[in-house]
Amino acid sequence: MFKSILIANRGEIACRVIRTAKSLGLRTVAVFHHADRKAPHVNLADVSIQLFAETPTAAYLDSEQIIKAAQSVSVECLHPGYGFLSENADFAKAVEAARIAFIGPQSEVIKLMGDKILSREFAEKGGVPVAPSVTQDGDLSSFVKEARKIGFPILIKAAAGGGGKGMSIVHDADSLERLAKTAMGEAERYFADSRIYAELYIENPRHIEVQVLGDGEGNVIHLYERECSIQRRFQKVIEESPAPSLSGELRDSICAAAVDLSKKANYLNAGTVEFILSPNDDFYFLEMNTRLQVEHPITELVCSVDLVEAQLRTAYTRKLPWLQKEIKQSGHAIECRICCEEPENDFRPATGIIKVLATPNPDDARFDSGIEQGQIISAAFDSMVGKLICHAENRNLATKKITEALDELVLLGVSSNIDYLGRILRNSNFAKAHIHTGFLTDNEGELRPVELAEDEVACVLLAASLGLKDFRTLSFDTPEPYASIGEWRNL
Repeated sequence: MFKSILIANRGEIACRVIRTAKSLGLRTVAVFHHADRKAPHVNLADVSIQLFAETPTAAYLDSEQIIKAAQSVSVECLHPGYGFLSENADFAKAVEAARIAFIGPQSEVIKLMGDKILSREFAEKGGVPVAPSVTQDGDLSSFVKEARKIGFPILIKAAAGGGGKGMSIVHDADSLERLAKTAMGEAERYFADSRIYAELYIENPRHIEVQVLGDGEGNVIHLYERECSIQRRFQKVIEESPAPSLSGELRDSICAAAVDLSKKANYLNAGTVEFILSPNDDFYFLEMNTRLQVEHPITELVCSVDLVEAQLRTAYTRKLPWLQKEIKQSGHAIECRICCEEPENDFRPATGIIKVLATPNPDDARFDSGIEQGQIISAAFDSMVGKLICHAENRNLATKKITEALDELVLLGVSSNIDYLGRILRNSNFAKAHIHTGFLTDNEGELRPVELAEDEVACVLLAASLGLKDFRTLSFDTPEPYASIGEWRNL
């Protein structure tokens, strides 16, 4: 096994990787911008190296500086986490050139799968189902003409994109050219690549993804699927595994397609193949993410594995840690993404100081985060600050368990989506597994907070205060942090 590792990331995922690396006896090295100097991942690592840049984001995107940091302490491997440089083929290649093991796939595979057009062509040639599509090759008028032939609605995407950027749903021919130009502009701005493509938009699809692990020699296993259909603006909000109401035959077909694609790419390490599933159970290749996913914990819980450990062992030995027959699903797991944002204000990112952070009992729920009480939440990074995950015997029990865990999770000082997540989980359509990517829009009215009268608000505040653990001590003996909160959050 490797003896040392640098984590080229921050926050929750950096902490996650560090914990597993330490359990395996690896010396851990963190990198940080000045704004993160007191962040948990900095203190958790054995060694921390400061990165210098005008902005925090620029620091974590400075591949040359990160590689120099790794070389300065002679680490043997580098884990990119997710986001930032995790799917940057040039970065992976540079890490390889520096004789440092990159915990992820080969640079050429990252490049292939990072290009939405090339990856679709690769999937189609490999016999993996893809939705009807057309590619923009420079001539916008020709693209518009061919896109009309697909039929409406169609979905426009950036070739080099992700995270919902450069993406638009087009419902009619009149708006096609305008939205195509907008998508090209966004693609150029966010990815420095204006190429777009259009594909048939499946109404009310489900988003199903498959976790795969390969040895780089054509041997690939899957660790079953995840349901990621609860989304807002193409961003995942709640994920679960197994996908509810999925027949065994359909599950096997989707997982087999993911494995076939990965085998043909000689895929190395962990990756995720994403599909859209139509209401009539037709599925189509969406994309492949060549990294560890945010939602990987639900797979870990239902399959009883540590995916970060699997990543490290696979990178070191170039052998798969398990045979396919050894991977079994057990129970049901649900993950909620905890974000500092204002659901009542169009989900605007929220900033401020975390005055109180109280998490559920770890025996009842897993809370993966990179935050702590007293930490400043800034607008420099993504609004997600943690993930709450619960595992139970079945979906109903898992839903009940994570709903109760959300009630126990207290984050004061900065607005969050905790209450909003609770309303989703309590929604009757969620309970019935009537879910698709438009779920939040379709149920928007039911997911709004209940307006309370002044006397009701007073009663709720009193009940919350009396029920808060150690409230008397906090309020009477140590008036801070409550004295400076300004208003109550997440009641």
